[in-house]
Parts: sequence; C-alpha cells; structure tokens
Amino acid sequence: MAEIRDKILWITGASSGIGRALVLRLADHNNFVIASGRRREALAELQQFAPTRIRILDCDVADDSATASTFERLKDLTDHLDGVIACAGTCEYDNDLQLETAMYRRVFDANFFGVVNTLRCALPLLAASTSPLFAALGSLSSVVPFPRAEAYGSSKAALDYFLASVRADTCHTDLKVVLVRPGFVDTPLTAQNDFAMPFLISAERAAEFIEEGLARGKSVIDFPLRLSLPLRFLGFFRSLWFRFCTTKISRIRTLRKS
Repeated sequence: MAEIRDKILWITGASSGIGRALVLRLADHNNFVIASGRRREALAELQQFAPTRIRILDCDVADDSATASTFERLKDLTDHLDGVIACAGTCEYDNDLQLETAMYRRVFDANFFGVVNTLRCALPLLAASTSPLFAALGSLSSVVPFPRAEAYGSSKAALDYFLASVRADTCHTDLKVVLVRPGFVDTPLTAQNDFAMPFLISAERAAEFIEEGLARGKSVIDFPLRLSLPLRFLGFFRSLWFRFCTTKISRIRTLRKS
C-alpha cells in the first residue's frame, strides 16, 4: 500500500472521526503532524500517542476572525507545510423542509467556510514546500441529492466546486488540490443518523483509503468503491435516481401549510 512519509502535515477536525484516525496513521508513518480541532482536551490525549511527531493547535477554522491568529501559531510550529487535510465539518438535517437559515449557516460555516479559512491560513506555508498538497473532505452525498440533506449536501457540493476552481487557478503552480469524497464512515457524527448506512466503514479504514489515494497522486478520492460506483452512475443519469430511489427514502408526504 502506498504511504506518505517524512512530511510536515496539518490536519483539521482532528478531535475525532476521520481526522483523528488520519493523525494517528500519518504520525505512525514518521510524519510530523499538526493536529487541530476545537476540543483541546481531545487533542492533548491524541498527542500522547506520539509526543515527538504530533503537535496540537486548538482552533475553530469556521471562526473568520481567528484566521490571522491561527496562521501566527502555525508559523510558531513550522516554517512550511507539505500538506493539509481539512477534515473539520458537521452534519445537520432539514426535517420537513423547515428551511431554518441559522442551521444552514452553521453547516456552511463548518463544511465550506472552514475549508476556505484553512486554505487561507495554510497557503503561505504551502508555498514554502517543494511539493505542496491541499486536500479537503467532501462527501459522496454531493453526487446525488438525498432527502433531508439540503444543507449538508449543498455545503459539500459547494466545496467540490471550490476545490475544482482552486485547482484551475493554481494549474501553473506545484500545488496539488485533492477532493476526498467518503461514503458512510463510523464516526460520532454518523452515530446520530437514524437511517440505514450501506457499506459503513471504520474511520481507520477511511484513513487508509485517504492516505493511499494521496500517495498515489489522485485528484479525487472516492470510497468505498461499491458505494461510489453506483452513486456516480446515478449522478450521471439523475432521472433514474429520482424515479427509483428518492421515492423510497423521502419522508415528506404533504407540504407544510404553516
């Protein structure tokens, strides 16, 4: 299996889930990893697994006003970054089309604007690397439209376009821009789901997929294959998705009148 070794990496969303699994895996492969998240206690516990290879930087990447401070603290830890993996995110569902804008903003702040802020912090340090890489966690939910996922899915679709546009803008540079689109991964977030999650995998297995995809130079990393293939097929023939799938999983039968 292809691996990443001897790099200086920054991983956000490292308090739990995929981000935490990536920190442990990449630190074990002799990388120096800066682990970020909002919960300092969880990060401090994580650092104990490899004190010489893991440094912690507690921050909220969705906080626009903290971007300058986060950058200064990053510079105190390293003079360059070889790679960034933006894993911070959240998920909330819109039940019965409440269309509560505050909820939509929370989801976009974490899943979209958090990535924008992360790239803004990291870009000067990535520019100092000879082989810079920026990756962010999207979702296979952006391939086809799922019921109740108006906020979550659209935030990930916006991220998909954002990364593609950054990739186009930086095509004359050495920056490698990577979109990661997992399926269902067993994390504290997905533990709250009240529906069946086909082909659910562990966070550790997700970290394996991500590291191998990055090491092999992929621009889009979709996994697991047995879920991504049918979803991409249905995304291409979207009328089939609406005809045969959404009618089975949608919960709304009548529109709200008030």
